[in-house]
Amino acid sequence: MGKLQSKFRKRSELYRTTQGEKADNTFDSQVVQYEPAHQGSINTVTNLSPDLCVSGGTDQAVVVYDWKQGRMCQSFQGHNREVTKVVCYPGSTWIFSASRDKTVLMWDLNQGDEPIQEFCGHELVVNGLAISPEGRKLCTGSRDNWMCLWDIESAKCEQRHNISRNLVTHVCWVPGSSSVVQTSEDKTIRVWDSRAWQVTNTFPAKQYIQTHCDVSPNGNYLVSSSNGFGGQGCEATLWDLRQPGCKVVEYRGHLQTTACCMFLPVPPGSTARVATSSHDGSIKIWDQNTAACLATLALDGAGPLVSLSPNDTTNLLCASFNSGLHHIQVGQGSNQAQGSGAGSGGAGGLDIKVLSRF
Repeated sequence: MGKLQSKFRKRSELYRTTQGEKADNTFDSQVVQYEPAHQGSINTVTNLSPDLCVSGGTDQAVVVYDWKQGRMCQSFQGHNREVTKVVCYPGSTWIFSASRDKTVLMWDLNQGDEPIQEFCGHELVVNGLAISPEGRKLCTGSRDNWMCLWDIESAKCEQRHNISRNLVTHVCWVPGSSSVVQTSEDKTIRVWDSRAWQVTNTFPAKQYIQTHCDVSPNGNYLVSSSNGFGGQGCEATLWDLRQPGCKVVEYRGHLQTTACCMFLPVPPGSTARVATSSHDGSIKIWDQNTAACLATLALDGAGPLVSLSPNDTTNLLCASFNSGLHHIQVGQGSNQAQGSGAGSGGAGGLDIKVLSRF
C-alpha cells in the first residue's frame, strides 16, 4: 500500500473557501492522488458502505473502491456503453447500474464479477434508477419517455407508463413511502404512486431542464436542480412534498448547469444543509432553510461535476469529467482546520477541502 501511495501521491492544490466569496487556491498542502478508479469521465458515484463507494463512467465499468484506503476492490464489466447511474441497496452488497446501452444490470459484490440480473426493455438511455425501501422493486426511467417498475427477484417488468416528452433525467424513491419522484427534460417534476403506477402530482414547470433530484431522509422535502448557462437557470430548488408544488427556497450562485443536488447528513446541533455540484467546476453547500451559501469549493480543471455522494457529516465524494473522483472533507468554520491550509467560511460558514483524488 505504501508503494501505491508513493507512486500516485503528488504535490497538488488544496482548495479553500470563504463565505460569500469566490474560492481561493493555495499550494501549501497535499491532495493525495490514488490509483484512478476509471479511465475517462465519471458520471455517477454512490455509497455501498461507510468505506466503499461505487461509480460508473464512460469506460463502461462499474467500480467498487475503498476511498479511505485508496484502493480498487472490484471492477464489473458488463455494459457496452457508458454507465449513467449506479445505486446500492442500503445494508446489502447489491449494486444496480444503468447505461446508455438501454439496460440495467444488477451485481452482488459477494457473487463474482458477472451480473446476477439484467433488466431489459427501454429503447433509449436509462437515466433514472431507484430501489424501493423494502428492496423488492426497481424503478427505472429513460429518455424513451417510459417509467418502468420491475420485480427485482424475477427481473420482470410489472408496470410501464409512457408520458409524451417525459425524458427522464433522475428518479428517487421517497423513504418509507410508496411514492417515486422523477425529474425530466420537459422541465417538470412528477410524483408517482408505485402501487397504481400513476402520476399523483405534477409540480409547476420550471424555466429550464430539471437535471437531478433528492429526497430528505424524513421524506418531507425534495430538492431539484436545473440546467442553464451564464448564471441563468442554474439554481436548485427546495420543495415541500407535504404540499406538492410548494416551493420553499431557491439556491442560486452557480454559473452553469447545476448537475446534482443532495441533502447532507446533519451534524449534531447544526442546521440542515444541501450540497450542489455544477458544470462550472464548483461545489456549493447551502443552509437548507435560508438558502445562504455556507461554502464554495472550486475544483479548477476538473470540468463538469456531475454527481455527489455524502457519506457522513464530514465526508463527501464528487465525480468529475476530467479528474476522477474527489474525497472532500467538510468541517465547521473553526480552528480545527488551522495548519491544514483550509480557510474558514466565516460566521456560520464551513471549511471545505479536497483530501484525495482517485
